[in-house]
Amino acid sequence: MINLPKGLIVSCQAPVNSPLHDPYIISAIAQAAVNNGAVAVRIDTPNHINAVREKVQVPIIGLWKQVIAGSDVYITPSYYHAAAVSEAGADIIAIDATNRTRPYDEKLIDIIARIHETLGKPVMADVDTFEAAKFAVEAGADIVGTTLYGYTAATKNCPPPGWELLTKIVEKLDTFVICEGGISSPQMAKKALDLGADAVVVGTAITGIDLLVRSYHQLIDN
Repeated sequence: MINLPKGLIVSCQAPVNSPLHDPYIISAIAQAAVNNGAVAVRIDTPNHINAVREKVQVPIIGLWKQVIAGSDVYITPSYYHAAAVSEAGADIIAIDATNRTRPYDEKLIDIIARIHETLGKPVMADVDTFEAAKFAVEAGADIVGTTLYGYTAATKNCPPPGWELLTKIVEKLDTFVICEGGISSPQMAKKALDLGADAVVVGTAITGIDLLVRSYHQLIDN
């Protein structure tokens, strides 16, 4: 059972080298997002999830970005990372569901099954293509997000948001669909919902102070 309302989900994350990359600050950002209408938040790392869990009651989509040698998969790359995210208090576990080689020889279908059976949590599959989305749904994923469209070798020349990918998933697959990636205005978020997304994730455009200030600075000074 997916306990996830339809609407705006705010991704509250910060670069590791940013002063904002602090559990207390991330939890404050999440709380501010919820106070102003976010129906859920998307949070990276167990420490941050734990801090946010103490501040908000809305669903937390949890993940753990980890770079592992020999694999390009970095969003909750293994069951071990999923278990840590669950233990920290996430309600939904987000995992990379692209067809790229996974570390530790784990199979996507096995990770999803273990999350369901052992952790008792629904899975959000972060995909880049329709083929990956279809496979993820067949493997048991409860939610599909367009998160990795434009960020993999297969989609490197496709700038997000993936409107065509979103539309095809909505039309062809019977699943809860989240549009994520490249949403930079309220108008774009509304378009995602109008195209059939059940929810839309906005990150940098709301919480990405480091990237936003840098972009202003670079344009003004050049």
